[in-house]
Amino acid sequence: MSKGFNIAIVGATGAVGVEMMETLEKRNFPVKNLRLLASARSVGKIMKFKGENIKVEELRADSFQGIEIGLFSAGASRSKEFAPFAVKAGTVVVDNSSAFRMDDDVPLVVPEVNPEDIKKHKGIIANPNCSTIIMLVPVFPLHKVKGLKRLIASTYQAASGAGAQAMEELKIQSRDILEGRIPQISVLPQQIGFNLFPHIDVFLENDFTKEEMKMLFESMKIMHHPSLKVNCTCVRVPVLRAHSESLLLEFEQDITPEEAKAILSKAPGVTLVDDIKNKKYPMPIDASGKYNILAGRIRQDISRDDKKGLTMFISGDQLLKGAALNAVQIAELL
Repeated sequence: MSKGFNIAIVGATGAVGVEMMETLEKRNFPVKNLRLLASARSVGKIMKFKGENIKVEELRADSFQGIEIGLFSAGASRSKEFAPFAVKAGTVVVDNSSAFRMDDDVPLVVPEVNPEDIKKHKGIIANPNCSTIIMLVPVFPLHKVKGLKRLIASTYQAASGAGAQAMEELKIQSRDILEGRIPQISVLPQQIGFNLFPHIDVFLENDFTKEEMKMLFESMKIMHHPSLKVNCTCVRVPVLRAHSESLLLEFEQDITPEEAKAILSKAPGVTLVDDIKNKKYPMPIDASGKYNILAGRIRQDISRDDKKGLTMFISGDQLLKGAALNAVQIAELL
């Protein structure tokens, strides 16, 4: 491989791990050596990177010698177990799990929002929750100009958010229903084929899910906005890939749809798709495989007597900007 950095991908055979490897290649990240790490059952599997065959190795405490950047996507328990070994070996960990996101000494970073926070790391940088990332990329540029006070979000989250097995379950259930068989539930908590359900992650004492509360706490931390008010309902929908969100935004200052469109048309990581005359608006089918977040259906909040409210619809690829791409962008900044 070319001159560059020694990189490890933890959870390399999972949906996000595969996207991390492909994103490194597509963005021509300077990789000197790539180490692919996974559980024992994946050891020996061959994966291709820039035309080379690389064998998957078992994730162990001693897997990080000589590794400069570790991209983790193997779940919170694995991150908590193995990230300390990586940091001790001199590796900077970019972790995609929820393990360290709310730790005071771990930066939680969306490069389009708070790239400067990367400098504060002590060996670990956290990748935010996918829905938080997808939301903040278009919301933050509006906040910078008009001052966001309150946000109400309803998410429409694809099966990809629950991993490769959930995506396969959606395919199998849909096929079974169309062919007259009773769908079997094994991965997700409810039937996902031809259905949707407002249940992502575990329920908390306040009857919100952990996923919904992440949208509040992570947004406050990333935007350095402790007074931000967020109310969220997260819904799993029968879409294979790319999450969508309906957002109601309340600002300190007046804002019109025209102003918002002008801001978002220049915002990094955002593609404005707002041409209702020609039926052009954000959809997960169009966001899939794309780096940018699609933003559109931008309207004045007509439930208010002033012009401090907007409503909009967004779509973004959960596996890319919601996970793998964001992690690689952090590595690029490193």
